[in-house]
Order: sequence, then structure tokens, then C-alpha cells
Amino acid sequence: MDNRRKRLLFQAQHRGMKEMDLIFGRFAERHLAELTEDRVDQFEVLLNCPDQALYAWISGREPVPDEFDNEMMALIRSFEFSSQ
Repeated sequence: MDNRRKRLLFQAQHRGMKEMDLIFGRFAERHLAELTEDRVDQFEVLLNCPDQALYAWISGREPVPDEFDNEMMALIRSFEFSSQ
């Protein structure tokens, strides 16, 4: 895994909100190495969003804003976290 992806993996696992550490960390552990560069870019943009907003979008409590409603968000929302 390249340095950028290693840094993003660390960020995904250390979000600050435990639920987001689990969601983003597990997703990154499983998929980050195989993502295209475009999807890595999308993932990095999502990592820069506030935890509370991300959690609301991923859990479906709030609609995902258009600028974040992309393939990466769909992948994260469809990821089976409990099976990890």
C-alpha cells in the first residue's frame, strides 16, 4: 500500500467518534488498497467531513448532500460492517 493510502487508513481508523472509527476504519481496511485513484480522492474528501454529518448520512438519518452523493458514499453505505 502506498504512503497516501496508509495515511488515509490511519485517518479512517482514528476519526474521533468511535462509530466513525469503526465504519470508516473497517471499510478502509477491506477496500482502500483496491480503490481507483478517483475513488481514493472521493474517500479523502469524505474523511475531511465532520463525523456527526457523516454518521447522519451513512445511517440514513439525513439525506446525503449532492456534492457527497457519489460512488464512494454508495460503497460505504452498502458495506456490511457487522461481518468484519
